[in-house]
Amino acid sequence: MADTDRLRPAIHPVYPRLMCAYLHEKGFDNEAIFEGTRLQWEQLLGEHRYLSLEQVSRLERRAVALTGQPWLGLEIGAATSVSAHGPLGYAVVSAPDLRAVLKVVTRFVAVRFQLVELHFEEDEREGRLTLYEKVDLGEVREFNAGSILATYFQLVDTVTSRRLRDARIQVPFQAPPWADRYSERLGCPVTFGAEHLTITLPKAVLDTPCLTADPSLHRTALRDCEHQLKQLQSGGPLSQRIGIELLDGDGRYPSLEDMAERFAMSPRTLIRKLKAEGTRYQELLDDVRGELAAWYLLETTVPVERIAERLGYQDPSNFSRTFQRWFGVTPRAMRQSANKNRSNANT
Repeated sequence: MADTDRLRPAIHPVYPRLMCAYLHEKGFDNEAIFEGTRLQWEQLLGEHRYLSLEQVSRLERRAVALTGQPWLGLEIGAATSVSAHGPLGYAVVSAPDLRAVLKVVTRFVAVRFQLVELHFEEDEREGRLTLYEKVDLGEVREFNAGSILATYFQLVDTVTSRRLRDARIQVPFQAPPWADRYSERLGCPVTFGAEHLTITLPKAVLDTPCLTADPSLHRTALRDCEHQLKQLQSGGPLSQRIGIELLDGDGRYPSLEDMAERFAMSPRTLIRKLKAEGTRYQELLDDVRGELAAWYLLETTVPVERIAERLGYQDPSNFSRTFQRWFGVTPRAMRQSANKNRSNANT
C-alpha cells in the first residue's frame, strides 16, 4: 500500500484558493496555473473538501515555476488577511495579548493545516513557538515555512501597535541564494539549517496587548474553533471520512450501498449529505483512485497491471481507459514523461 500520509486531506482549501488569487493578480489564468497539477479550480471551491499535501504541493511547485520566485511562500503568507483563517483568525484578533495569540494558534492550527503541530513554551527570559512536521514536507518545506512565518507576522502586525521584530527565527532548511529575502520580509534575524522552525520572543513581548481585543468575540471564536477541532478529530465532514475510508481500502472499494451501511444511514441519506457538501460518492471514489494511481506511477516502479489490480480493476485495459479520462494521458505515458523529466533534471 502507498504511504498514504501525503494523500490524506489535511489543508483547508482557502489556502490554495489564495495562492491561485495571487497568481491571477500576476496575470496567470487557470489554464496556466493548473497545468500539470491534476487539479481543477472547482476542486478548491468546496468548503468541506480539505486537500492533501500531495495535491497542494503540486500546486505550490507550479506556482514557483510560473513566478520564478522560490521564496513565494513568504509573499503569499504576507498577503493573507486575518479573515482567511476563519474562526482561528477571529480568535487571534480578539485575543487579549500576544501570549494568548500564540496559545490560540498552538491549540487550533489543525483546523486549517493538519500537517504540523505547534508547541509553545516560555521560561523566565523568553517564549518559543516551535513547529514539528507530522508529515515530511520534503520539497515544499521552504514554501510552507515561509508562508507560515509571513502569516504569523501578518497576524501580529494586525493586532499590535508596532511591528514586533525583536524576534529570532530558525528555519529547517539550508540557506538558499535568496536567503536575504527572509530577513528583509520578516524584519528580524533568520538562522538557517535548524532542526525545526522556531520563533523566539523576549518574555516581555508576550505581554503586549492586542489593540483589537474583544472578550465577547474571543469567547465566540474559541467556541467555534473547539467545535471545528472536535469535528476534525472525529474524522471531519462526511465526505472527508468517506475519502479516508476509500484511501485505506487497499483495493477494496465498497458500493455506495455498502458505504452507507458502514456509516449507519440509508443510501438516499448518504447521497443527500454528500450533495450538501458539494460532492458525490463516485466523485470521491474517482478522486481517491486517481490520486493513488498517479502516486504509484510517479513514486514507485509497480507495474501498471499491478496498480490496476490494487485499485480494484480486474481488467487493466479498463483501468487505462479510466485513467486517460481522468488525466488525459495513459498510465504508461504519465510514467514515461515523469522518468524523462527526472533524467533531464539529472543531466
